[in-house]
Amino acid sequence: MKKYGLLVLIACLVAVGGAFAFLQTDVSATTIVVYKSPTCGCCAKWIEHLEASGFNVEVREETDMNSVKAKNGVRPAYASCHTALVNGYVIEGHVPADQIVRLLAERPAVLGISAPGMPVGSPGMESNDPSQHQDYDVVTFDGSGKTELYARIKATR
Repeated sequence: MKKYGLLVLIACLVAVGGAFAFLQTDVSATTIVVYKSPTCGCCAKWIEHLEASGFNVEVREETDMNSVKAKNGVRPAYASCHTALVNGYVIEGHVPADQIVRLLAERPAVLGISAPGMPVGSPGMESNDPSQHQDYDVVTFDGSGKTELYARIKATR
């Protein structure tokens, strides 16, 4: 019985340590390289969201975003308008900054995360009418095209 109690204690300490690391992730030293179309306004708003969350952002304007996505393993099923790279991960679309911080803290074995499409109410896609905001999913993806739910984001209304 003592053996199991010790295992539970160790598991709890690991979980608390992981949560503490998540909260302590210093994004001010983290640069995200964002590839976007020169004419995309929602991409610029997402960049503002990242900067307001403490990230350093390097913008690279591209006229052929499909080639950027293909080069970085982003398939059409989970594509959006912009593609970003940070610490070895691909961030596709309007992913909230807190989910990027979580990704960098947890370091899962995935190629990246995506908020597929352009969900109304996601960072950069806010509407003047919050009743139009949608719940949406952030998914992980790997090089084979497999996706898994990473976070379910509830709309702010």
